[in-house]
Amino acid sequence: MGFLKNLLGLGIAAGTAYAAVKVAQKYNEKKKAEPDQNGDGTVDVNDTVYGVKDAAREVYEETAAKVREKAPEVREKAAAAAAAVQEKAPEFIEKVRGAAGEAWSALRGENFPAGEVELEDEPAEEPAEEHPDEPAGEPKE
Repeated sequence: MGFLKNLLGLGIAAGTAYAAVKVAQKYNEKKKAEPDQNGDGTVDVNDTVYGVKDAAREVYEETAAKVREKAPEVREKAAAAAAAVQEKAPEFIEKVRGAAGEAWSALRGENFPAGEVELEDEPAEEPAEEHPDEPAGEPKE
């Protein structure tokens, strides 16, 4: 699960960086075309804020349109992948059971069939015997 979490985090970071570059490109295009972005007659910091906000809105709208366009295709691929996983799951479970059986045999020096291995049925350790003639908590000499 940690690998997937890291992979997802990497994807989010890459997507964020890509979006920032796209916003910067849009802003530079708009700035070259019209330095006075907000139309107040002066070129100042408000133009930068307005230009970045406007560029971000355009990048978002373009990205949303692309996502809506690709969503059905991605949904179909995801459904096909889920069906393939569901179809192959019993085979993978049997492989895992076989590997678990082999590992169990190697650890215990015993030969168990893979399907009969129950890892949770290990015998519990016996509690240490207490001697009634010795007082509890005192060290032995």
